Amino acid sequence: MVHTSVPVLPTALPEVETITAPRRGTPVAVVTAEGTDTVEVVVGGRDALTTEWFDAVGHTGKAGEVHPGPAGSGVAWVVGTGKGEPGHWRAAGAALARAANARIAARTAAADTGRPAGRSADTVLALAPPPGLGADEVTALVLGLRLGGYDYQVTGEPAPPRLRTIRLVTDERDTADTVRRASVLAAATGLARDLANTPSNVKDPAWLARTAQRVAGRAPGLRVTVRDERWLAEQGFGGVLAVGGGSARPPRFVEMELGGRRGAPHVVLVGKGITFDTGGLSIKPADGMHLMRTDMSGAAAVIAAVTALAELAPDVRVTGLVPCAENQVSGSSYRPGDVVRHYGGRTTEVTNTDAEGRMVMADALAYAVERLRPDLVVDVATLTGAMKVSLGLRTGGAFASQDDVWERVDAAGVAAGERWWRMPLASDADTVADEFAESVHSRLADGAQCPTGPGGIAAAMFLREFTGGLPWAHLDIAGPARAERTYDEVTAGATGFAARTLVELAAGYGRREANARSNSANLTRNTGPLAAR
Repeated sequence: MVHTSVPVLPTALPEVETITAPRRGTPVAVVTAEGTDTVEVVVGGRDALTTEWFDAVGHTGKAGEVHPGPAGSGVAWVVGTGKGEPGHWRAAGAALARAANARIAARTAAADTGRPAGRSADTVLALAPPPGLGADEVTALVLGLRLGGYDYQVTGEPAPPRLRTIRLVTDERDTADTVRRASVLAAATGLARDLANTPSNVKDPAWLARTAQRVAGRAPGLRVTVRDERWLAEQGFGGVLAVGGGSARPPRFVEMELGGRRGAPHVVLVGKGITFDTGGLSIKPADGMHLMRTDMSGAAAVIAAVTALAELAPDVRVTGLVPCAENQVSGSSYRPGDVVRHYGGRTTEVTNTDAEGRMVMADALAYAVERLRPDLVVDVATLTGAMKVSLGLRTGGAFASQDDVWERVDAAGVAAGERWWRMPLASDADTVADEFAESVHSRLADGAQCPTGPGGIAAAMFLREFTGGLPWAHLDIAGPARAERTYDEVTAGATGFAARTLVELAAGYGRREANARSNSANLTRNTGPLAAR
């Protein structure tokens, strides 16, 4: 095995903290809204910004617009926040982080040989947002500040100095709690990016499983169990074994258990962990195959989300399941025409070995249904290229067994700043069912691996057969899991998409169930005496 030196995981993100006033000598950034003609910001007792300055630099306040402040004013940066929507605050924070890192890099490059690289003050920045900023806006700002400067590179050069601390100037006590929670969400996205960006000569199934154990081992109350290929064979995980059988690097199965109080709702998260995907015997074209190191982005989102939930400790039990395999080409690869027996006994006729994700996910879903019987099961995967055609590269596709499940996913995505679109899922009440329901079946086996019909819908229909009728959502992130260029808080490469949504979804499930119990108890108390009469 070839080993490559990779960045230590997780990649360090700048810390965000709150203070009541900027410290002397700390560079200060201020924000402006779109359409501002004149703003007078007092920093260090001096009027910093005037109409003349705005006109001279052409600053309009659009989201993510950044200009250096006037020389000698005490303002290092002026950042546009657009119309003040949460997405605009993410863009503003990210643009500021990138501008600060660019300045640090420029000063480091200009430093004389033998002198310290850059000034220590450059790596600390104070930011003065307007008073009364809501929790949603603060969360978005922190996400942008922490993630906008994210960078993953495998290099022999020492790590360059970067922005390491941002201090939000505020007198509001609630802001500190919001900042702490948002920082956990940002760390989850960063970890998911790290896992997906790691090159596959390093990242095999065993590495991914070990790394999940290591990063989760620091989280309170989180237990991680890793099963090897022998256990998978004993338990009948035929899908994982079939996909992983073509590789010299055997598969693994990761189970992450976050306990809660007795009676707390139980959410199971399942993530596709294909550490590299050649397509198997149904081999992919060479163009773009290098991107298949990120084909375990679903697994990365689940590992990161469960780790973050352990830090946040919501009133919910969470189990993360990650089937890990490498889909390779060899004499032991599984073949089109094979019949694979999954966990629990259901069989699948293989028609395309490049549809490997659903094969490993089927085993994990069946395991969740039989062993865990959760209140909600959610799977997430870079599953179908069809989803990129349908929704592009910035929106995830969501399939839900019930309207209530979709509403939870949608609300979680809004809170997380991640965009989802509900896709049709055939059910007994759908006209879609009449058109595609029969295609899930096979003459040779219980089910067909690739039912006819639209690719994303067909994959969801295949997976639905393994959910046992439980409340379920399938999240296809083939598009937004990778970015070709930097935008908002997203940087080119793996994006960490879905990690924050999973955190918000599981945490929100606990809150809603707790509220329902509380309302039920209040109703009982209020109506009890009347009922007794």
